[in-house]
Amino acid sequence: MKKLQAIGRLLGALLVGGAVFAVCYWGAARVRLATESHASDELAWLAHEFKLTEAEVARIRPLHEAYQPKCEAMCARLAVKNRELAEVLRGATNVPPEAELKLAEAAALRAECQAQMLRHFQEVARMMPPGAGTRYLAEMQRLTLGLPGRLEDAMGLPHTAHEHP
Repeated sequence: MKKLQAIGRLLGALLVGGAVFAVCYWGAARVRLATESHASDELAWLAHEFKLTEAEVARIRPLHEAYQPKCEAMCARLAVKNRELAEVLRGATNVPPEAELKLAEAAALRAECQAQMLRHFQEVARMMPPGAGTRYLAEMQRLTLGLPGRLEDAMGLPHTAHEHP
């Protein structure tokens, strides 16, 4: 029974890690694609969704461009850690201590990534009009912090004390 629980936790951690990686990768790819196309289109979705003026987008653009390499670097670190964990688990019939170490390292990286994203989202929100900034920040927090709740839901697990809205 304990082995099944440990394997379930491992699979859950891998799913959460993969989801965080996907969010980081998607964000970096979207920024990269926008940057490679016309520069004025880079933040078009943000301007449209939150009804921002050109001046407001111009204040946000440097934050956005400065964050891109940080996001890409974090995604690369997470990808390496996920590959290391997958390698340790390949062919394993139990949870080796090295896997537990890799899981802890991956969890620390995910937490670092989420904190980095939240700081960026807060910076961007401060550059927006108050109502739009509040709505943007709430949506970005939902996307950034809502992953464990969705994973718990998908696995049919009860939510813990950190109940998600």
